[in-house]
Amino acid sequence: MVIALSSDDFVRRVANDVKRTVGRIIAHELKDPRIGMTSVVAVDMSPDLQQAKILISVLDLDRDEETARLLNDARGFIRSEMAKRMELKYVPELRFAVDHSIERGERIERLLREMGESEEEEDEST
Repeated sequence: MVIALSSDDFVRRVANDVKRTVGRIIAHELKDPRIGMTSVVAVDMSPDLQQAKILISVLDLDRDEETARLLNDARGFIRSEMAKRMELKYVPELRFAVDHSIERGERIERLLREMGESEEEEDEST
């Protein structure tokens, strides 16, 4: 029995494989100590699989943009390692960017907590 995948499903599967593979390459193959603890959060693939925007999260938030720059500088090496490990007709062009969604979520959570505290203070004073 053959199950046909829609193109969206296929792109999503390839993006998942790219995410896993690039994460391993960053963690185990890159020798640059300036990169530090970096996680691949998500991969945005173009529908033709020629471009991959890789969203990263960096433990040291003060160095996140520098880490993205260093990874963009190492794209050639990362692509060649991907070519060895993945069965793709074409290895996509890579572009690294920092994922700020975690920071935004923490900021929203902090603001909501502060609003709740100020409402409690108002209730106690009345």
